[in-house]
Amino acid sequence: MMKVRDLMTTNVASLQSREPLSAAAQRMWECDCGAIPVTEEGSSRVIGMITDRDICMATWTKNRPPSAIELAEVISRELYFCAPEDALSTAGNLMRQKQVRRIPVLDENRNLVGILSLADIASYSQPLEPRTFGSEIAPSDLAATLANICHPRAPLSSTV
Repeated sequence: MMKVRDLMTTNVASLQSREPLSAAAQRMWECDCGAIPVTEEGSSRVIGMITDRDICMATWTKNRPPSAIELAEVISRELYFCAPEDALSTAGNLMRQKQVRRIPVLDENRNLVGILSLADIASYSQPLEPRTFGSEIAPSDLAATLANICHPRAPLSSTV
C-alpha cells in the first residue's frame, strides 16, 4: 500500500507566525508554490497554512500593504494534515472532503516533515507508462478529488 511518505515533498519551505505577508509572497515566488505551512514562533510546530489567495484577500480586505500584515492575523488555523505513515488514499480522501489542494505532513508533535499536494498525487496517478494501481488512488478517485476541490464553496454570508 502506498504511503504518504512515498510521495510527499520533504524539502518544504515554512514561515513563522510573526513574519509579514510579504515574506510569504516572496517565499512562494522563490519556491514556485501556492501555499506554505506556518509554524509557531521559535518552533517547527505547524499552526496553520497561508496561501497565495489568503495574501491577496488579506491585503484587499485590510487595505494595508503585505509588509504591514503579520501571518498570524490571516493564516488558516483550521489545519487539515496527515502523517507520513498514512495511506495515500486516506490523504486523498481528506483533501477531497475538505476541498484543499495541499496538506502538511506532520509528525506526532505536529512538527513539519513534508507536504503532499494534489499535483504529487496526479503525477503519480498519471504515469508515463502503464502501471497497476491495485488499492492505490484510482484515476477516477483523482478526478473526483479534483472536481470536489474545484467546486465552489457556499458563501460565508449571503446578501440578497
